Amino acid sequence: MSEVKPTAVVLGGSLAGLLAARALAATGARVTVVERDALPAGPEPRKGLPQARHVHQLWSGGARALEELLPGARAALSAAGVRRVPMTADMVALSAHGWYRRWPESAFMLPAGRDLLDWVVRQRVLADGAVELLDRAEALGPTGTGRAVTGVRVRVDGTERTLDADLVVDATGRGSRAAHWLAGLGLPEPERREVDSGLAYASRLFRAPEGARDGFPVVNIEPDQRGSRIGHGGALLPIEDGKWLVTLISGRTDEPPSTGAEFLRYAHEGLRHPLLGELLTHAEPLTDVTVTRTTANRRVFYERLPQWPERFVVLGDALCALNPVYGHGMSVAARSALALRDTVLRRGGLGAPGLARRAQRAVGRTVRTAWDLAIGTDVFYPGATPTGPTVRDRLLAAYVGRLLVTATGNGRVARRVTDVTSLEAGAEALLAPRMLLAAAVGPLRPPLSGPPLTTEERKAAGLA
Repeated sequence: MSEVKPTAVVLGGSLAGLLAARALAATGARVTVVERDALPAGPEPRKGLPQARHVHQLWSGGARALEELLPGARAALSAAGVRRVPMTADMVALSAHGWYRRWPESAFMLPAGRDLLDWVVRQRVLADGAVELLDRAEALGPTGTGRAVTGVRVRVDGTERTLDADLVVDATGRGSRAAHWLAGLGLPEPERREVDSGLAYASRLFRAPEGARDGFPVVNIEPDQRGSRIGHGGALLPIEDGKWLVTLISGRTDEPPSTGAEFLRYAHEGLRHPLLGELLTHAEPLTDVTVTRTTANRRVFYERLPQWPERFVVLGDALCALNPVYGHGMSVAARSALALRDTVLRRGGLGAPGLARRAQRAVGRTVRTAWDLAIGTDVFYPGATPTGPTVRDRLLAAYVGRLLVTATGNGRVARRVTDVTSLEAGAEALLAPRMLLAAAVGPLRPPLSGPPLTTEERKAAGLA
């Protein structure tokens, strides 16, 4: 007799959903991924992922989780042209406190086009015979009761049917209806928090100058919450095929640049330093400008509900949607999928009593650092919350601000901050005694007067 495997249904076929599917397949389950879009056969755009046109990167904490879930994924990304960028050795960044130095490597990032990242992951996940894709299918809601979910209703080609499952995972993103579904099963409304910086993004793809198509650093002009240019910033990521993906950031009351001429002018004149504009002067535009204002941080604290149904878990942006400016969404998704896998294996499989609640709590822990980093900054933008920063927010911000000032002239502090930013370490690492002492002492070296590009990099980009 053949073994009857447990079954799981994952709602959402984006990165979070695919990695959750892979995580569950690794526990011995048969998994069906339900996706509303028709997923492309290659690294191509899809309707349900408009944010794909903006800068994306996997921080090393997420890249390591991805590799553990999908061995060989990093090699596949490398073969597709994605470069491993050491942090902060290959980053030129202007913070609110000045230019950072390019210290020896502590962590790394994998900058890439989102379509390519999704395609590489999708190929590897769907190559597993235990994972089936059901695309062009709409999830209508779970079946079962407030005590236990038994499956999910879906609509395919106008016909409704039910997929029974030992576990249903909602990875449907910012548009998740999980709270509404749970209310329909008799559960109370979960606690929520939203911190909306009001930032808008405008992005465009460029062909890098010929000499700068290999090994050029990431460039980041961080937005500031204060001053005359609140929220103005931008990032340039060297991605695959010798391209630069550039996102410019504007504040709540600004009109983001929407044409090529406006984009270049804003890069020159709208930021605290004209470096991005200078670099783009010598680059070839490849696309039109894409604009979005979907940047609010939203967290639903499902793990705090007094009761939680068996066989149901929420993760990805459906649980915690982050301002994309910090680049944490994909890394958090990978770490959450890994936490889901480990919880299932540790608790003895999908049928174990209390598994869903334990998995929901484990997933909630994986988003904590990224959430704290995002709202700890964004809460200071005017209008981000109805009441403004709390006393705790102000005290933490004062300390973190002091650390960031110190990081401009202290390599040890800069590397530890990078460890946290890259999700290699939790935020508590910033409270270690030697970090407190370093913050009290301040920078050990004087501030830089300009961007730390090398002479070779300036020549390659046409700036010399």
